[in-house]
Amino acid sequence: MATVSRSGLSDSSLLGLAILNFFLADARDGLGPFLDAFLATRGWSPLTLGAIATVGGLIGLALTPFAGALVDRSHWKRALIAGPVIVITAGALLTLLVPDPAVVWVGTIATAVLGVVIAPALAGLSLGLVGQRAFPRQISRNEFWNHSGNLASLMAIYLAVSLFGEFSVVWLMIVTALGALIALRMIRPDRIDHDVARGMVGGRGTDDHARPSGLSVLLHNRGLILLALVMMLFHFGNAPMSRLIAQEFSIQLGTPFRTTALITGVAQATMIAVAAATPWLIRRLGLRSCFLITLCALPLRGVLAGMVPDFWVVVPVQMLDGIGAGMLGILTPVAAERLLAKTGRFNLGFATVMTVQGVGATFSNVFAGWIVSGHGYGMSHFIGAGVALAALAVFLLFSRTIAPGPRSAD
Repeated sequence: MATVSRSGLSDSSLLGLAILNFFLADARDGLGPFLDAFLATRGWSPLTLGAIATVGGLIGLALTPFAGALVDRSHWKRALIAGPVIVITAGALLTLLVPDPAVVWVGTIATAVLGVVIAPALAGLSLGLVGQRAFPRQISRNEFWNHSGNLASLMAIYLAVSLFGEFSVVWLMIVTALGALIALRMIRPDRIDHDVARGMVGGRGTDDHARPSGLSVLLHNRGLILLALVMMLFHFGNAPMSRLIAQEFSIQLGTPFRTTALITGVAQATMIAVAAATPWLIRRLGLRSCFLITLCALPLRGVLAGMVPDFWVVVPVQMLDGIGAGMLGILTPVAAERLLAKTGRFNLGFATVMTVQGVGATFSNVFAGWIVSGHGYGMSHFIGAGVALAALAVFLLFSRTIAPGPRSAD
């Protein structure tokens, strides 16, 4: 079966993919950035919240390579998204209704276990629908609709909580989960080329389903190793920053949902513009220059967040997050696809990169919580900026290996 390379919304399956990304913005992460702010206003300490995020992250890390291998082997990619959406939403609703420690821990673990499947499944589904040539543009469109959905969700939560109270979040979460499931039904399973979805360009490549571990892919591909290292350092510096900003100002202002919606909304609005511009930037400047732009944004973000204690600082700080993390969300799978061309192991290799970057994001949560407890929020932001400079240095040394040029489609 030849993969159709169209990427417009006139195709019903690609329209379903766009709608799926729009609703997954809320349905894939449960309470997402609201969990910390919600629990912080109920007396949970930054160290405890960091420990929860760390434990959940560690569980996710252990399962991410297996999730990628599962996606490579599976012809049920839609189900690999639908199942986690249902369970994650149920866990988040239970946490809102009964926010005691046992429920919070169980919900966090469930989200960690099932949430790791969604990203590689979505990447594989996209590659299988549009093919290698159109993949960078489709990933950008995925991110555009994902961030648009995030912004719409944040606005809806802000208005709903203002008008009807915190319980209205329950109904919004149900709506977004149902929207994601309906969108999945719009994607025709016969449109998905599962060979191309696992990185066999044109349906040709190594058809090896025997090894579920991502270790061999990582060890034998120098570019992939270095990409994973850069992502680990970046996310160690960046991952806790938005959480801590939301915690700090939610406590100061006493409005966790509305404050977090405003803070996160600035980043999401920026990410929409970044997602729209990134395909043009990749064509115009090249993948390496785009990486440099995004890796320079985080050190500036950390220094600014650490220096200015006033609420207005969330606007430039979160805009820099939109440029940094937002563009990396597109560049990372594009780089991984180029590095893993014709191996038949795209989802496995991409999941391996996500695992290594997750090491940085996971351990940074408890580390940042410890720093905040002893030295305050500003010091944590400054340390994050320092780690970001290390990520930039590694990339400058090995940029041609990490971000190769485009290939001609076979």
